[in-house]
Amino acid sequence: MKFNVSSSKLYSQLQAVCRVINNKNSLPILDDVLFDLQGNELKLTASDGETTIRTSVEVENVEGAGKVASAAKLLLETLKEFSEQPLSFTIDDNNFAVSMVSQNGTYSFVGVNGNEYPLMPASEADAKAVTIPAGVLQSAIEKTIFCTADDDLRPVMNGIFFDIAENQVTMVATDAHRLVRYTNHSVSAPAAANFILPKKPASLLKNLLTKEEGDVTVTFGAKNARFEFGNTIVVCRQIEGRYPNYNAVIPQSNQNIVTVDRQTIINACKRVAVFANNGTAQLRLALSENQIKISAQDIDFSTSAEETISCDYNGMPMAIGFKAPFLIDLLSSVASTEVQLKLADPSRAGLIAPLENEENEDVLMLLMPMLLND
Repeated sequence: MKFNVSSSKLYSQLQAVCRVINNKNSLPILDDVLFDLQGNELKLTASDGETTIRTSVEVENVEGAGKVASAAKLLLETLKEFSEQPLSFTIDDNNFAVSMVSQNGTYSFVGVNGNEYPLMPASEADAKAVTIPAGVLQSAIEKTIFCTADDDLRPVMNGIFFDIAENQVTMVATDAHRLVRYTNHSVSAPAAANFILPKKPASLLKNLLTKEEGDVTVTFGAKNARFEFGNTIVVCRQIEGRYPNYNAVIPQSNQNIVTVDRQTIINACKRVAVFANNGTAQLRLALSENQIKISAQDIDFSTSAEETISCDYNGMPMAIGFKAPFLIDLLSSVASTEVQLKLADPSRAGLIAPLENEENEDVLMLLMPMLLND
């Protein structure tokens, strides 16, 4: 079979699908990308055995049809060095040898019978579906994925929980130390349902959806979740198990509310955190009327630092400890200029929320405190 294709278009689509390929695969063929030529459409498929991505690119001067799998890394590294130009591919139907001709050269490499490539999982008979705008899904994943865990004993914590109701969709991630709950009220579904999306396909979707402007059709059954948008399909195996009752751990009576400029508190935390103990990374936040004193110390190296920043606070004076990287990550994920910290006492979880949510969105974050030595 033969076809001609734009080098830049082929490279960009290969980049999109090949992100799923692992450095080490259980099946050698999973090191390859599958070319499936049907008419003027060349479908490109890559997989790691659990997550499969398929996209397509338009081709010209087509002769024949068929499937061939070829080394993804070799193709990517070769195409990366081309300026925009037409490429001519010829695949031998007998031994699957691939020849690629550019304006100035010829490149030959070995292919494998594409029929040996694992099939993309089909939609399940009892699958449910919901349509989510691409921008909403991308934003939701971006605001939650950093809170997923890496816990072999509790695999359900290693993904994003999709809790779909008839009038909203909620996505939750937690590692038991911090939690993010993202709710969007503009998404509706025919019935309530839920599933857990693993971290890797979530990360792939976050990147793939960056420039997408349409809707994403999300279809999920008992085993797999399927995301379709534009000319791209992503199918992945769900994480099995029951997700924790996230609403039960969110405190409802945090009456001490601090309103502060987000960038001001982030910058202060980053500077002071340099002086924190490497093992604990603890920051101490002492709250008094309209000010926060942020401090840290490392007794082992006789280093300490403190900064005082202004805020809007009329609650009871208190001091509470937080792990610096966790606090900075949560504050950095907020989109609004000002942020609210809602606290009860030094021993109970603090809540972080934007002062103003974006339209139809509700973002709430929880952070467990650290015990202060003083």
